[in-house]
Amino acid sequence: MIVTTSKGVSVDTETDLTAPERHILQKLFLWKSMAESLDQFRLKKEQALLKGWNNSGPIAESPNLKIILQDLEGQVAKRLREDPPFPA
Repeated sequence: MIVTTSKGVSVDTETDLTAPERHILQKLFLWKSMAESLDQFRLKKEQALLKGWNNSGPIAESPNLKIILQDLEGQVAKRLREDPPFPA
C-alpha cells in the first residue's frame, strides 16, 4: 500500500516499513477515526510502539513510520476541529 501524506510524501508500506511497523500502522489507522482527542491518539500510538507486534516488545519509529504517524496526528487534529466529540 502506498501512503501519501498531506505534504505529498509517499511511503510504500510494503518496502519502506517493516512487518511490525505495518502492524502498528494498521492499529493506528483505526484509532485515527475513533480517538476522542489528540492525546488519546498519541497514547494509543505510544502503547502500540511499546507493545510491538504480537507483544514482541518495543518498536522504534523509523523515519518513514514517523512521517506517516505525524500525518495521522494531523488528520486526527483536523477531524476533531471539524467535528468535535460530544462531552461525556
